[in-house]
Amino acid sequence: MDKPKKTVTKKLTIRHKMQGIQSSLKAPKGQTNNFGNYNYRSAEGILSALKPLLGEWCCILVSQDQMVEMGGRVYVQTTSTLTDVDTGDFISTTGLAKEAENKKGMDDAQITGSAASYSLKRALGNLFCISDSSLDPDATNTHGKSNTNNTTKTTTRRVQQLDDII
Repeated sequence: MDKPKKTVTKKLTIRHKMQGIQSSLKAPKGQTNNFGNYNYRSAEGILSALKPLLGEWCCILVSQDQMVEMGGRVYVQTTSTLTDVDTGDFISTTGLAKEAENKKGMDDAQITGSAASYSLKRALGNLFCISDSSLDPDATNTHGKSNTNNTTKTTTRRVQQLDDII
């Protein structure tokens, strides 16, 4: 009589689970900016695509905002944390977005909410390796004005912001 074969079940680490989520995630650019004539992802769209995968991989996602001041400007910093339900292990990343000093037609709460939404989108993009096939249109859109150095200016400004943090 043959002995039953043993099956070895390897416990997945948080990194394995993250890899599975990252490789399965499909977050289409479901929003359109008619003024700038481009498509983009929203934080809500990314979260909708993530929810079934989080259940499948036994993970939870929690994001928290905090206001930080750098160089006299206020930023929303979002920390997104992926946690393994089975072990409690976690991986976190952050995203930053600067509050506009003023935005026509928006009150203070709307300005903060807009920055928080973009900061969340950045944190989720960092955590789940969501990248655009081209440069981020929110950072490079000239709204019809010619500016050939826009990408260089954006990169230089981002490097300076990161230097200020460090």
